[in-house]
Amino acid sequence: MNNTYFEILRAGINTTAQDEGRNHMYHLGITVSGAIDQRNYKLSNKLVNNSLSEASIEFAYQGPLLKLKNGKINFSITGEVIFKIIRKTLKVEEGVCYKSYILEDKEQIDIISTKNTAYGYLSVSGGFKLEKIWNSYSINTKANIGPNNGKKYSSENKIFIKNSKSLTNKEFKINYNEISDNVIRVIKGTNFDYFSKKSQNSFFSEEFSVTKLADRMGIRLSGNKLENIVSTNIKSEGLVRGAIQVPADGNPIIMLSDHGTIGGYPKIGVVISADLDRVGQLTPGSIINFKEVSLEEAQNIFKAYTEDTDNYLNEAN
Repeated sequence: MNNTYFEILRAGINTTAQDEGRNHMYHLGITVSGAIDQRNYKLSNKLVNNSLSEASIEFAYQGPLLKLKNGKINFSITGEVIFKIIRKTLKVEEGVCYKSYILEDKEQIDIISTKNTAYGYLSVSGGFKLEKIWNSYSINTKANIGPNNGKKYSSENKIFIKNSKSLTNKEFKINYNEISDNVIRVIKGTNFDYFSKKSQNSFFSEEFSVTKLADRMGIRLSGNKLENIVSTNIKSEGLVRGAIQVPADGNPIIMLSDHGTIGGYPKIGVVISADLDRVGQLTPGSIINFKEVSLEEAQNIFKAYTEDTDNYLNEAN
């Protein structure tokens, strides 16, 4: 029996298991969840030769301090993350993201913090020994769904690791460059005409700021108040990741991975799929602008983004 595991010496602020998400459950009121930044999640798995759908550990801002017990693994960390590796000799190595490492028994990974972004990802060779709930490893802490009783990890937990047949001494590395851009592309929402012409224009021409009210459910923005001239409430409708709702206070909310499946606020826009990873990484105080694109443009941009992701994945071979 394999008893390799991480002892959690410090849990971090919001450390959970995530994967591609939990599909086909909307009719039961259960959202997709899954990694906020799907590209970085997949890259972390690729670097340790895992299936791209294997569970990773997602952390926000301050990450966990983990000590390996009873084994040896490859691991990788992706995102803009500051971390250190504490060897058995007590030598401390500065970690480099988008690179695979070997971790020996009793060595530690100290994920100190993300830098200029919200989320980072840790994957290990072979993957984590977790129970799938409704065909997904993703933890939704708002609904208590997923492994670890649907809760974020604490220092009382252990994270067990599968037997790794993919352990290697070969170093994998990806030369990853995230383009920093504060322009978020959107398609007009189903309730775009609920808003005054002035507000429609300001939505696409004025800056918005990310507030401290940001988590895996969504991001609240502040800026010029968007005036609703029809009704500040509608009959509840289905929501998708990236939908931009506007409550009565006029400040938009962008839905993220753990959003509710329905909502009764008018929707002024929807973030295009290619920009969802970047939106999820926005930190409080970030300034953004919205830009309208057509459905055809959004499809072409997503195709290019997918091809770009595939190029990074192939680079790790």
